[in-house]
Amino acid sequence: MRKRLARATAAAVTATALLMTLSGPVSAQAASGAPRTPAATPAAAAGSGTDWLHTEGNRIVDERGNRVWLTGANWFGFNATERVFHGLWSANLDTVTRQMAERGINIIRVPISTQLLLEWKEGRAVSSSAVNTWANPELAGKTTLGVFDAFLGVAEKYGIKVMLDVHSAEADNSGHVYPVWWKGAITTEQFYSAWEWVTDRYKSNDTLVAMDVKNEPHGKQSDSPRAKWDGSTDQDNFKHTCQTAGRRILAINPHVLVLCEGIEIYPKDGKNWSSTSATDYHGMWWGGNLRGAKEHPVDLGAQQDQLVYSPHDYGPSVYQQPWFQGTWDRTTLERDVWDPNWLYLHKDGTAPLLIGEWGGHLDNGPNQKWMTALRDLMVDNGIHHTFWCLNPNSGDTGGLLGYDWATWDEAKYALLKPALWQSGGKFVGLDHEVRLGGPAATTGISLGDLYGR
Repeated sequence: MRKRLARATAAAVTATALLMTLSGPVSAQAASGAPRTPAATPAAAAGSGTDWLHTEGNRIVDERGNRVWLTGANWFGFNATERVFHGLWSANLDTVTRQMAERGINIIRVPISTQLLLEWKEGRAVSSSAVNTWANPELAGKTTLGVFDAFLGVAEKYGIKVMLDVHSAEADNSGHVYPVWWKGAITTEQFYSAWEWVTDRYKSNDTLVAMDVKNEPHGKQSDSPRAKWDGSTDQDNFKHTCQTAGRRILAINPHVLVLCEGIEIYPKDGKNWSSTSATDYHGMWWGGNLRGAKEHPVDLGAQQDQLVYSPHDYGPSVYQQPWFQGTWDRTTLERDVWDPNWLYLHKDGTAPLLIGEWGGHLDNGPNQKWMTALRDLMVDNGIHHTFWCLNPNSGDTGGLLGYDWATWDEAKYALLKPALWQSGGKFVGLDHEVRLGGPAATTGISLGDLYGR
């Protein structure tokens, strides 16, 4: 692991006092250790900036060792055929981003495709007809890459951090349905090289602080192809793939977080991947099965303190899983589903968890019961998360915005709000200088405000 110099400063006292009133997972006890500062790096070097994050046990901390809580949302579209955020056909990029910041979303997970990254790498970026330049005059004439760059600038202005997620191999609105990271002309090596290119392009931009290697690897025992998790170097072994991609990313920028999701099934004790019987496997949501990380953990070598495991979890309105049959509640979900599949990684102090997707329709019934239970679990344990999603056009979940891309679903936001990082009645951002919501914001503060500069 990288060595960082420990140094006691007055900021530790300030942080402790501030954290006494902090709601959520961060406590005064978490701030009791001396802050740490990294060795100085040139301004133009990879990973320059002050907002890079790393891990300590099951926590994510800043470069001084102050604990942070990533509480965000997903905004999809760059992964789809439009190749830009959905909603830009009517909504203004700056306005939507500012509203998210003002409402406490401190990180945005941005799904993208390997195909689009390769187009950018090869200089084949084009403009998208999905951008309404009357609503977004500042985006006129910009390619899809130009729109992404503009978004990073807007996110920085409002103190929001960004996570990039390879959602699918191809630019396809249903690309996430394909179970693995290669498809057609997109090879595994191209998948790796796309990650290397985008990491290199933004290696000095600490607005982009996290890379989610691949969205929801999955597949059942009889599917071909399908994702597995073991100690092999097989093409379909996602543990090896995530480890390889992570090391190649970190060789370019050793300061960025690397997120590894789970898979769908995992063999029961005494069984192995050769079985085609469903009863020989533990099933889970796509990307939600991290049972294999106990015996076969992801190894990022010298940058192991950049690893975050990132399961996904959904409720009965998405699919009536077996654990939603009969009588169930938070206790049974934690015991029978979350603990064995991913929560053990947090409880054992192995690594932090970030629930990359969770969310759904409010039904005043089972789905809302599940959403409330998972939200409370994340708040009680300080688990990081990005809500699915901002977009209203997610068919099985809906979004935080209505179909006009302007009106917020206040009931859904009210359910999410307790799981957004807050202190003293203000939302806490992940930027040390810019308060969440921007310089003029009245609803947010920066890490510098919280911990002292």
